[in-house]
Amino acid sequence: MKIEQIYTGCLAQGAYYIESNGEVAIIDPLRETQQYIDKATNENAKIKYIFETHFHADFVSGHLDLAKKTGATIIFGPGAKTDYEAYIAKDNEVFNLGNITIKVLHTPGHTLESSTFLLIDKNGKDHAIFSGDTLFLGDVGRPDLAIKSDLTKEDLAGMLYDSLRNKIMPLADDVIVYPAHGAGSACGKNLSKETVGVLGEQKATNYALRADMTKEEFIKEVLDGILPPPQYFAKNAMMNKSGYTNFDTVLEKGDVALTPGEFESIANHEGALVLDVRTEQEFVKAHIPNSIFIGIHGGFAPWVGALITDLQQPILLVVPEGREQETVTRLSRVGYDNTLGYLKGGIEAWKNAGKDIESIESISAEELADRFKKFSIEILDVRKDGEYKSEHLEGDNVHHFALDYINDNMKNINPKKTYHLYCAGGYRSVIAASILKARGFDVIDIAGGFAALKKTNLPKTNYVCPTTL
Repeated sequence: MKIEQIYTGCLAQGAYYIESNGEVAIIDPLRETQQYIDKATNENAKIKYIFETHFHADFVSGHLDLAKKTGATIIFGPGAKTDYEAYIAKDNEVFNLGNITIKVLHTPGHTLESSTFLLIDKNGKDHAIFSGDTLFLGDVGRPDLAIKSDLTKEDLAGMLYDSLRNKIMPLADDVIVYPAHGAGSACGKNLSKETVGVLGEQKATNYALRADMTKEEFIKEVLDGILPPPQYFAKNAMMNKSGYTNFDTVLEKGDVALTPGEFESIANHEGALVLDVRTEQEFVKAHIPNSIFIGIHGGFAPWVGALITDLQQPILLVVPEGREQETVTRLSRVGYDNTLGYLKGGIEAWKNAGKDIESIESISAEELADRFKKFSIEILDVRKDGEYKSEHLEGDNVHHFALDYINDNMKNINPKKTYHLYCAGGYRSVIAASILKARGFDVIDIAGGFAALKKTNLPKTNYVCPTTL
């Protein structure tokens, strides 16, 4: 028996490759499926099953493409309804895989069809659970994503409480826990940076598994502090239910080198968004007018999903040489399948063609401190709510303007004013600056972010009732 976790840091997501006696099961595969096929081929094994723990909201799964390429059966838990062929398992149904078995434990709460897959070894011993978003290390899945007119988040939280206590907690302490996500995922609140654990440790340390916890206490605690889900979550879940374009087709369409002239023509005629994925330092120095920065080196896919509201938006790329296919792939992981190509030769080719470029003023923390003392300047803190509450600059003109909700809050800022932007280290503030600049705002970025500002003598404060935009 072989179990391999295939972890993708950008999405904080774990897919799983399980092989026994020449037969393979893949759990929660990513969009690009060739990696799983290659692994099976190298093991001289055949992919038999594709298990989906639930309809994922934070990424588009590769189950459809993988099934078409291998003939494997797609398996969902009870109650799942799809627009394509899939096997809907019964609670406690068992599937044979080589010398082992995989048992379906229906664990609704995160979503109604959510299921945990229990791996039983060749000796009949419970070996591991693949818990999807039902149980994370340090947390459980948020129960607010499958709300219907007759079902509230409190109802789902109650279901999750029952699932954990009736299906998960009775299992032995030495059962290994393989969750779908780790720290950084928006599918929970307090996920551990660890990606594999054991159930006994979770029973002892995970707040949601306290033995003396009542259902009412659980509902209150699991819902406390949950932020609204990113706008792309519901759209990705629908793609996972209904289907999507073949990944190879998406890659073929997007991995196209364009001359500056071709690039500009497509941008104008297709209404394409120019997405610049280089470093923030490179973008600040020179970029194509009206382009948006989201660096490939950061939390790229989740930020794209949070900020670009239309999954069908035509996209053109400015990308570091050699990372073209990677960028198209990472866009497709969150459902952005309409990439039309990339600028061949990058920004230098654009300059050499005599095309216009723009820049963003970037100043040091020390320069901001000097301006802060001499002038009345407007400052936007674009970090998350928890970061802002922990510590931020103090002043009447310091406003919390979280990047996550920038599209909702644009009406609250004045296009006649100049805004100085900072985040924690500089990545998110340049994203925000690029969006504001493309919409006609005058912006100045603070290099180094709050980490650099903390070293100045600017007034800082812990949580006070904030001026939130």
